[in-house]
Amino acid sequence: MPVLSQRTLHSLPDTVARPAYDRSQVTEGIVHFGVGGFHRAHQAMYLDALMDQGEALDFGIVGVGTMPGDTRMRDALNPQDGLYTLVVKFPDGRREPRVIGSMTRFLHAADDPGAVLAAMRAASTRIVSLTITEGGYLFRPSTGDFDAEHPLIRPDLVAGATPTTPFGFIVEALRLRREDGTPPFTVMSCDNIPGNGDVAKTMIVAFATLKDADLATWIESSVRFPNSMVDRITPVTAPEDIVALKDDFGVEDAWPVVCEPFTQWALEDSFEGGAAGRPAFEDVGVQLVPDVEPYELMKLRLLNASHQALCYLGYLSGYRYAHEVCQDPLFVDFLLSYMDREATPTLHDVPGVDLTAYKHQLIERFANPEVHDTLARLCAESSDRIPKWLVPVIRTNLEKGGEIERSALVVASWARYAEGVDEQGDAIQVVDQLKDQVMAAAARQQDEPLAFIEDEQLFGDLAANERFAESYTRWLASLHDVGARLTLERLAGRAESVHD
Repeated sequence: MPVLSQRTLHSLPDTVARPAYDRSQVTEGIVHFGVGGFHRAHQAMYLDALMDQGEALDFGIVGVGTMPGDTRMRDALNPQDGLYTLVVKFPDGRREPRVIGSMTRFLHAADDPGAVLAAMRAASTRIVSLTITEGGYLFRPSTGDFDAEHPLIRPDLVAGATPTTPFGFIVEALRLRREDGTPPFTVMSCDNIPGNGDVAKTMIVAFATLKDADLATWIESSVRFPNSMVDRITPVTAPEDIVALKDDFGVEDAWPVVCEPFTQWALEDSFEGGAAGRPAFEDVGVQLVPDVEPYELMKLRLLNASHQALCYLGYLSGYRYAHEVCQDPLFVDFLLSYMDREATPTLHDVPGVDLTAYKHQLIERFANPEVHDTLARLCAESSDRIPKWLVPVIRTNLEKGGEIERSALVVASWARYAEGVDEQGDAIQVVDQLKDQVMAAAARQQDEPLAFIEDEQLFGDLAANERFAESYTRWLASLHDVGARLTLERLAGRAESVHD
């Protein structure tokens, strides 16, 4: 069986959809940092769909990886001419594979930083996009300030240094374009951060100020940073996904992507050069809107925060997959009550969205047994997630006198999970860039119940709020005393006694 490539594309079975356009006519117009599963299931997919309509052929993607582990993506994609298979998994077991052709090549920055800069400097590049995870923006969660002392960024701040980070490459490429008299590209963030475009602008300008204050002023006034909300559950590709694609569809792909059927993208229509400076995303279902905030708050506080609400409690209860948790009525009731009573009151009106239907659809999506989204994935990098997704819900409800019991339990469940041992005494592999910090705090909490939330980097002054501290410590004690499942039952009984 031939390996997937441009040469073998024509020989794939008819059951596998493939690009209907001539890839030799695709030219590069986007440089993308952070080529993971989500980017390939989302932005690259939308561009491929546009190209299939004969549009956006001048917006081919140059993928860029800056982390050492990105060599694996380079070694998978480049021998396949940038092609990969996207497999949509439906709840009834049906699978739809499609070969995506919108990526022209992948560059590992450490191999040839000059090639990355050349691609970004080219006048044909009109967008530099990002899926570099929440932690890639290098800001302090408690203050929102740029972390100039972060070890990843220090080398890029040295005068004359060759860039190594996305921010380093962006600022240097913009400097070169300014020098060339070439209009700046648009920086388009696709990460799960409230106001992701605004955050990208603030952090990049702060970084640039430390390099060249005049350049920073130009970036702040001249470069566009649209906000966006992106949504598609995309679990890590498992070895069995690669085997199934080969056995069931006759495609040998080094790194396919699997995802759910649902996809959504709300994007602020603010690009250098107007509509000419971006693909016609609206032609493939992207919502081009003047204000993304209602959509992003809906997604971050309902979907993303609900993932955190289910993952630690689910893991401690013995589950290992999201669909297992969301087929359990006790957890479904908990998630819906969190969304209805704590998250929804903090949201704005969301034009064109029925929030009640959206919340029930979320449960159906989480319960899709074919996606096999692991709780370990959802529990990872919590220090990047809880402060951005759940803490704002808590703060808003504290200010307005709203309910906080469920949110407090979620924070307590993270603290319990961070102890690194489950309820059966088995080790938990905590994955977090602040692993040592959060685990050290969790280790003290049997004697110091507020130790975990006294970390102001993550929680600000929440530990000093008597109402939140009382609720949090009560639920943490319950998790230690009776475990996650009985704690949820206690919460359900408490909620009934309060609201009946």
